[in-house]
Amino acid sequence: MAAASGVACMVVVVLALTAGITLIMFRTGSMSPSIPAGAVAVVQRVPASSIEIGDVVTVDRSGDLPVTHRVTSVEAGAEEGQRIITMRGDANADDDPFPYEVTSVRIVLFSVPGVATVIAGLGDPRVLGALTLAATVLVVWAFWPRTPREARA
Repeated sequence: MAAASGVACMVVVVLALTAGITLIMFRTGSMSPSIPAGAVAVVQRVPASSIEIGDVVTVDRSGDLPVTHRVTSVEAGAEEGQRIITMRGDANADDDPFPYEVTSVRIVLFSVPGVATVIAGLGDPRVLGALTLAATVLVVWAFWPRTPREARA
């Protein structure tokens, strides 16, 4: 089980570095019911030129938290590769108040409901300390010198 977890962690790191894939945690229900609060989404950075109406994308905002909503319109921007998009959360009645000028966005590949609280909990110092202690005990137990089986008999 520990080996499988280690391999999964390595795969996630390689995907993050090579394919621009990361995780986004949802704190609000603005994308409910398709992505409820407490969900985690797997997102990938893509050029703005590949955005289509209906895509769920995350837009980075300077000095503010990113916003993840569904694209409602796409227009060409002033520069090549730039797009001006409007977005709306699935649970919202109106579009976001201002359009976003973007050259790249993070598109939502899929989401998993209810996982955000588990991931956030893993960042708690007490949990990290307990995991570190458990890993230390496991390593010490695995490499502790043992007596040969013949000597035990």
